[in-house]
Amino acid sequence: MSKELHKNSRIYVAGHKGLVGSAIVRKLQTEGFDNLLLRTHQELELTDQNAVKEFFETEKPEFVILAAARVGGIYANNTYPADFIFQNIAIQTNVIHEAKVSGVKRLLFLGSSCIYPRDCPQPMKEEYLLSGPLEATNRPYAIAKISGIEMCWSYNRQYDTQYMAVMPTNVYGPEDNYDLQTSHVLPALIRKFHEAKVKNESSVNVWGTGEPRREFIHSKDLADACIHLLSQTEDILKSSFLNSDSVPLINIGCGTDQTISELAYIIKNVTGFEGDIRWDTSKPDGTPQKLLDVSRMSELGWDAKINLDDGIALTYENYVLSLK
Repeated sequence: MSKELHKNSRIYVAGHKGLVGSAIVRKLQTEGFDNLLLRTHQELELTDQNAVKEFFETEKPEFVILAAARVGGIYANNTYPADFIFQNIAIQTNVIHEAKVSGVKRLLFLGSSCIYPRDCPQPMKEEYLLSGPLEATNRPYAIAKISGIEMCWSYNRQYDTQYMAVMPTNVYGPEDNYDLQTSHVLPALIRKFHEAKVKNESSVNVWGTGEPRREFIHSKDLADACIHLLSQTEDILKSSFLNSDSVPLINIGCGTDQTISELAYIIKNVTGFEGDIRWDTSKPDGTPQKLLDVSRMSELGWDAKINLDDGIALTYENYVLSLK
């Protein structure tokens, strides 16, 4: 039986309402895939093993994109560490295992660049996984994602499955989370600067020193990369960095980064805020730098297309429209 992706393939996108999942669904629909299996959190609780088992038995997806996860920024990770490790491990375990039981042809598991050591050499290569201590503020989440990578590798080795783990850099775009208690840095800054402009405030407070460096990718680019990977031929999937003898791990990013300070000034300009930026150095910075080595994706013929300034402008436009 061919494991190639076709327009009428039954594709299950787990987490299709989120930032990444919704972008993947839009990309699939634009490309003419019309047999998508979509379930909201209310319709299918992925931490419920029996519910997941019943779904796979009934719907029999051929391809799975696992974008569902409990996610958040530094504050959320520090405040809810038990939720982050339990929920993510449960989701991954249930979906990956039932995919194997039901004979899914290919599975794409989405992780996070926080899987790499806190003081990892830059840019971060896939082989640096487990080479040093993790960043303490998001260690439970990182360990959960590492377990998902190991599951994909273990099932590939034992059952000859074709499961790939992709590690995106920081993602932003439509359907992002703008809750200041749980959001990541970029959407949080968009909201802060927008509200400060609307209220005509004189300054915006930003966590940390502004010195850490971060890489960002627009969700549209990430979705394009995921479909590019899922569409690869079986021969390419058996390449040196995807075969059963090596961890099936691929970084997805744009290959460039900037300081949080530089990011803040980009968002300040895009939103039109005219006040000052004040840095709250009593708050944590997190990992000093997180820049991915994206040479594997380049070898497979894919590179990011949306630059950060344009991506933030598009995202801000979407955010303003969502408020109306």
